[in-house]
Amino acid sequence: MKMRTYRLVLLSACFAVSAAACAQRYGLAGVKAGRVEVTSRFDARPDSAALRVVEPYRKAVDSIMSPVLGESEVAMPVDRPESLLSNFVADVLRESSIRVGKKADIGLCNMGGLRSTMPKGTVTYGDVLEIAPFENRLCVLALSGEKLEELMGQIAAVGGEGISGARLVITADGRLLTAEVGGKPIAPHGIYTIATLDYLAEGNDRLYALKDNLSKNVTNIKVRDLIVETIRRAAAQGRKVSAQMEGRIVKQ
Repeated sequence: MKMRTYRLVLLSACFAVSAAACAQRYGLAGVKAGRVEVTSRFDARPDSAALRVVEPYRKAVDSIMSPVLGESEVAMPVDRPESLLSNFVADVLRESSIRVGKKADIGLCNMGGLRSTMPKGTVTYGDVLEIAPFENRLCVLALSGEKLEELMGQIAAVGGEGISGARLVITADGRLLTAEVGGKPIAPHGIYTIATLDYLAEGNDRLYALKDNLSKNVTNIKVRDLIVETIRRAAAQGRKVSAQMEGRIVKQ
């Protein structure tokens, strides 16, 4: 059973040891944390007892995870300030907003919500589940130009998020230099629509400006299902899904 999900693990913990009256006292000197990709390399020495526990569930899980949806032209990793996978998902959100009205001006997703890489070649349902394991739903909201400018500054402050329909120039220390939507500067008194996740619409991941919206339509459509539908639609048309680095967020 293929696994490429990420888990938060403690990489190392350093302890200081002191001896007093024949007794050892331990104190925590420091902790370092990081993300380790769980891949087949951890299967080099499988635990036989664990395998016996998992085996009864293997077929049921494989039947859910293994169906092929289509193909990807390239491997799509996720990274800041811009990446192939974040561009792809932001485009999916923006295009899907048509289902609840007109096409949004901007598509927006968070890097932290994309938990794996889209593989090159065959893409299964399991691959998409690893990429988008959360129950996030499509949300379309409206922001004033003033609040949108504020939002762009918050995106710059975290080093970039997945965007579609916009272009940002930011500094290495997280300041916004310029922001455009549809090739034009943001109009302070304009109104802009954003297709995003319900999670972000609540102001999470430090994107606080999204809470100060003029209107908000939270749908029952899961973002994961939108990705699945996009891949299947491309396959039905004889195409592979793909993405490109387009300078949507440029760091200077």
